[in-house]
Amino acid sequence: MAGAFKAYDIRGVYPKDLDEETARRIGFAIARSLGARRLVAGRDMRLSAPSMHAAAVEGARRAGADVIDIGLASTPMTYFAIGSLGTDGGFQVTASHNPPEYVGFKVCRRDAVPVGGESGLAGIEAEVRSGRPLPPAATGRVESRDVLGDFARHVLRFAGEVRPFRVVIDAGNGMGGYTLPPILEQLPVRVTRLFFEPDGSFPNHEADPLKDENLAPVQEAVRRERADLGVAFDGDADRCIFVDEQGGRVGCDLITALIARDLLRTWKGPIVYDLRSSRVVPETIRESGGTPVRERVGHAFIKATMRRTGSRFGGELSGHFYFGDNWTCDSGEIALVRMLTLLSAEGRPFSEVLRPLRRTVTSGELNFRVADKDAKLEELAAAFPDAEVDRLDGITVQYPDWWCNVRPSNTEPVLRLNLEASDRATFDRARARVLAMLGRPL
Repeated sequence: MAGAFKAYDIRGVYPKDLDEETARRIGFAIARSLGARRLVAGRDMRLSAPSMHAAAVEGARRAGADVIDIGLASTPMTYFAIGSLGTDGGFQVTASHNPPEYVGFKVCRRDAVPVGGESGLAGIEAEVRSGRPLPPAATGRVESRDVLGDFARHVLRFAGEVRPFRVVIDAGNGMGGYTLPPILEQLPVRVTRLFFEPDGSFPNHEADPLKDENLAPVQEAVRRERADLGVAFDGDADRCIFVDEQGGRVGCDLITALIARDLLRTWKGPIVYDLRSSRVVPETIRESGGTPVRERVGHAFIKATMRRTGSRFGGELSGHFYFGDNWTCDSGEIALVRMLTLLSAEGRPFSEVLRPLRRTVTSGELNFRVADKDAKLEELAAAFPDAEVDRLDGITVQYPDWWCNVRPSNTEPVLRLNLEASDRATFDRARARVLAMLGRPL
């Protein structure tokens, strides 16, 4: 179990880090920590998920909680069940985009509010590690419930008029292959389906569309089929990455800008974005009459800030898109129907819609192995004395024509760099300055 409790969830290798006995204790600790009378339990398609799910349900019942078992589900579907059924919280057995040997838990309290390291997960970990004997018998009841149809109807409420697009969708053998069909059958789109069969062995590629090699199948299919757009989902379908009609990757920060601009046509208010995002995002929000709210990376922080400010939308560079009318939760399924609606209204090719936003040069996220993360961050801060520097999340260095953010990994001796400049020459100079201190990217 060493190291399985992360900042935002529980995740580790099965059965080395997490096994059924640990899962039983985790289920018990979740129910106790939340003071739960009713919990939702969902799971993804990982090979270890059925037994881990069953053990966690048993643990929650030993704590006296009744469990609504929704079975196979995307993480957004579990969020939906927690919120719509008015339970005291719940959990999803998933390891998201990680390789097949991983398993884990995402935990929420009432209204699908996330439980993270600073909001209850540390207490759950302490209970699990205590080794105290669990009650010998389960006193809570369990009810199996199918919520897929209700979830599909909920997602479709976010759709407006959709044109008969040709779309390529890569579900990555993940949960999108289960949740998307009842949604797509209600839309006038022709879909080329890639890897829709949920399979926890991931026989085609890792369910992590941020990696170029995993996005290649949908890019190739978009070009081959002459489709209007492509979408690739991660393993638990809470993230998605878009591809334009030319097969080009679309930065998730630009998707944030597009959805924000569309929403701000009819509603004016705060839009939350993570600090790795292009300056195009806050510029677009301001131009559209909204208020940009910059936040540190991580769904717990984005969701908390959305709730605090009354925001109806937020986005992260990693492909998480959050919707206020969805309990401020992220959903790849909702992001898809919103983009189909938006592009239908635009009436132009995806790349043309994006062209005005593609006005800067960006690095993407680069990783660097360093011996002392904190010392390196201080060195970076000191190296740019004439810049605006802030520490919202790692170190952000800002000049009028370029900026960069360097953040420490929570789990590795790694620093993560994102850099943006107004033109190629400025980008090359800035990148050389930063890499001189960080070294060669991994």
